[in-house]
Amino acid sequence: MVIIEVSLLSGFIMTPRSRMLLENRTIVKKIEVKANVVYIYLEKLNDESQTFILQLEQVIQVKNLRPANIKIYDYYQPGGLQISYSSGVGS
Repeated sequence: MVIIEVSLLSGFIMTPRSRMLLENRTIVKKIEVKANVVYIYLEKLNDESQTFILQLEQVIQVKNLRPANIKIYDYYQPGGLQISYSSGVGS
């Protein structure tokens, strides 16, 4: 099993529609939202390219936003191969 861990930007939440669209994908086993982190559990990955889009809604105005982090790792070997990415919001 593979986990995509998305730290949301301060002041943002994932929309209910976004969650529904992710849950309808056959590769997605489960989604958890804890505080400002979204965990997307995948059955497995293969060599086929996958795109995941999270629609966010700003609920609180925050100045000087810092980039959000995205991590992808194996559930059974979290200390093994890990891919990290940081992203911000454009003006």
